[in-house]
Amino acid sequence: KTKTKTRNSPSHTRKPSKSAEELYALAIESFEQSNLEAALKNAQDLLRTVDPSFASQKSSSPLPIALPALNLLGEINIEAGDEDAAREYFLLAAGLDGDGALPEEAGGGAEKFMWLAQLSEEGGFDSVKWFEKGVVCLKGQIESLSKVVPPGLSKDQAELMLEEKREQVADALCSVVEIYMTDLSWEEDAEQKCETLITEAMMYAPESPGVLQCLASVRLSQVRVDEAKSALKRSMAVWKDLDPDDESVPDYAARISLARLLMEAEMEEDAMIVLERLALEDDTSVESCYLGGWCLHLMAEKRQGTLPDGGETGANGSNLDDEAVSLLQASRKWLTNTINLYNLQQYEDEKLRQHTEELLQKLTDVLGPADQSTMPDEIEEWVDEEDSGDEE
Repeated sequence: KTKTKTRNSPSHTRKPSKSAEELYALAIESFEQSNLEAALKNAQDLLRTVDPSFASQKSSSPLPIALPALNLLGEINIEAGDEDAAREYFLLAAGLDGDGALPEEAGGGAEKFMWLAQLSEEGGFDSVKWFEKGVVCLKGQIESLSKVVPPGLSKDQAELMLEEKREQVADALCSVVEIYMTDLSWEEDAEQKCETLITEAMMYAPESPGVLQCLASVRLSQVRVDEAKSALKRSMAVWKDLDPDDESVPDYAARISLARLLMEAEMEEDAMIVLERLALEDDTSVESCYLGGWCLHLMAEKRQGTLPDGGETGANGSNLDDEAVSLLQASRKWLTNTINLYNLQQYEDEKLRQHTEELLQKLTDVLGPADQSTMPDEIEEWVDEEDSGDEE
């Protein structure tokens, strides 16, 4: 982790020459430009300017005026990789605004609670507590926005803000669902909690790709596969035809999770559409490359049935049809590239590596040893026959 300077570091004795407004603007600008060193310096200067007693440790408790600086320092430290420092700043902020009732421009609102849920060292119920606190805050904001348009905002702007708050509520509820499906899955009422939470999340953001993914995950856990497939198709439909830079496209990690869910639901062709796109966006991703190779392997098995061993097929999969062989060869290329990327990056996921090597060994048993002269430097694009216009 990158450790940032504490409040009693020598640099904290220097008196800032700029106003609080200037320092806040400079910190935000530097943060948005990923200049974390400058952002941290300006945010620390801001804290010393608005609350010199706390910054110099003459006081153990910050003043409410320090809230924007504390929130900003929390976010900068997250980006810098210092989660411990970030947690400390957000806890200080939560102590000043316990229910998030202060105006957001004054550092109030739900965001600090959401961060604390994610940064919780205990996880489980502690994370749930912070998420619930954030949800209560957001619901209060939604109620206020629904009644009165804030000064300085048009009706359309207020509607956009409302939609954003609703999605934040839904996302937080889905995060709690994930906790009850993992850390708290042993709780007797875990399944009922998940059902209640995902139902409420769907009320707040019924067309959100993330919420639909969460719904699919719950339905898969309940073995309600058809409903899961329907939710996954709806999730993909929201963004699959959009430009990669469109803000409505879920982030990379969310689409990795989507690909895993699609594979679990035996929707391998849809999963490959997602994984191809991910590989185009970042051809250094070990996980997307691994999932692509595994998915192609599953597609070959589905087409051919359980793959026989090399003794039954002979070299080069002689008893397999051409399409199955093509899928297996493509799988080998993706999986070989996975190992290359894994070694190059010194990636740390032993289970992923072990499974990749098991799949490659199985491919060798079926297809025979790989001809290194035919292995490309880059993975090839998988093309669905239906999309290419070919008939089986």
